[in-house]
Amino acid sequence: MTYETIDYTTRDGIATITLNRPSQLNAFTVQMADELVDAYTRVNTDDDARAVVVTGAGRAFCAGMDLSATGNVFGLGVDHDPTLEDMHERLDDPDIKARVRDTGGRVTLAMYACTKPVIGAINGAAVGIGATMTLPMDVRLASSKARVGFVFGRLGIVPEACSSWFLPRLVGISRALEWSYRADILSADEVHDGGLVRSVHEPDELLPAAYALAHSFVDGHSAVGIALTRQMMWRNAAQPHPLEAHRIDSLAMYYTSMNDGVEGVHAFLEKRPAQFTGSASRDLPPFYPWQE
Repeated sequence: MTYETIDYTTRDGIATITLNRPSQLNAFTVQMADELVDAYTRVNTDDDARAVVVTGAGRAFCAGMDLSATGNVFGLGVDHDPTLEDMHERLDDPDIKARVRDTGGRVTLAMYACTKPVIGAINGAAVGIGATMTLPMDVRLASSKARVGFVFGRLGIVPEACSSWFLPRLVGISRALEWSYRADILSADEVHDGGLVRSVHEPDELLPAAYALAHSFVDGHSAVGIALTRQMMWRNAAQPHPLEAHRIDSLAMYYTSMNDGVEGVHAFLEKRPAQFTGSASRDLPPFYPWQE
């Protein structure tokens, strides 16, 4: 796919996805959704990318949905009467996908399925979908100029992009509801105090901090181990009983202990850096993906 609303570059083992409509404050469109889904899928087979940093071009991260679009600005159909049964049985039907499914949710699910760590570098305004698209990221860093708003209540709509699943897990149910009910624009310090972002940085220090964190996650580490760890944390944390995590942990330990785990143990005993050779695109064990 040729990208027109985002940039995708890889350097020094880190992929950077940049929302790139700076004159529109990187406002979100259906085209941007399609390109982001492609990028998050592409990174899974890009062995040059060990981690992903996501940021915005210009002075905004993403100012929300582009409300200047004609017709239904959210890209949804107005001639359907979809049912919950449709969402179970016809989710990937082209008509449902194009005219009923939430575009931000498609991006969220692609990010959720990613096998590489994803770090958000929120450089400016992150409002509406600009806020909710950051929730499936593993860690969020914010510029001191960042402003975050779950403003759906002011537009007469509801939180989207699977945020009702992610936001309470990140900040707790009470704070998630308060931020959604109030629909206010929150400062970088407020979202930091609320636990949504890891740290706040001066604007020129934001990306270097994000890249340094990305390298600390993946340099000298097993790509297979990192991929499984990401999926295990996100998926197992939502299970109703730890026995479900035990099933997956057991299989993950079994397979990694016979592959990169052998090198890791030898390197530890020999007091040398490990030379892991496993690839997240080729060497994930046969039980992955699970819960599909």
